Amino acid sequence: MAQVGIVMGSDSDLPIMSKAAQMLEKFGIEYDITIISAHRMPDVFFDYAKSAQEKGYKVIIAGAGGAAHLPGMCAAIFPLPVIGVPIHTKSVGGVDSLYSIVQMPSGIPVATVAIDGAANAGILAAKILATSDDALLAKINAYKEELKDGVMHKKDKIESVGYKKYMEDK
Repeated sequence: MAQVGIVMGSDSDLPIMSKAAQMLEKFGIEYDITIISAHRMPDVFFDYAKSAQEKGYKVIIAGAGGAAHLPGMCAAIFPLPVIGVPIHTKSVGGVDSLYSIVQMPSGIPVATVAIDGAANAGILAAKILATSDDALLAKINAYKEELKDGVMHKKDKIESVGYKKYMEDK
């Protein structure tokens, strides 16, 4: 049973939102992914948000661009955590999306990641789920070690070959 619902307003958001799915897969977390426009199909959206808890979702990751009402409306209906992913827009670079998601009224919180930050949304969802899952927490800790090892490898290479040679090899 899926523990995370990933929802976005348009298929143009899929290249970004798939990064959340990839992180959930890395941690072995089941998810469902769908496209629902809160503006163009409000009846379908309301059904989705109202039934999400019954489906077993513990977290919803909602991506949206422009007016970006999808994450906030999910948070208004779904009683568990919602993570908003502001999607980059051509007109103002996603700042409109960011402001729309992050400026929720008191009582309707949406955890918000960076513009196009769906990978971090997936990691945040995993961390939320790990509060009651020790095996998942161990996977998250192993991932953090992978990140550290990657940076240490680069640090060691720069120190051994020098900055200029390192940049030439990139």
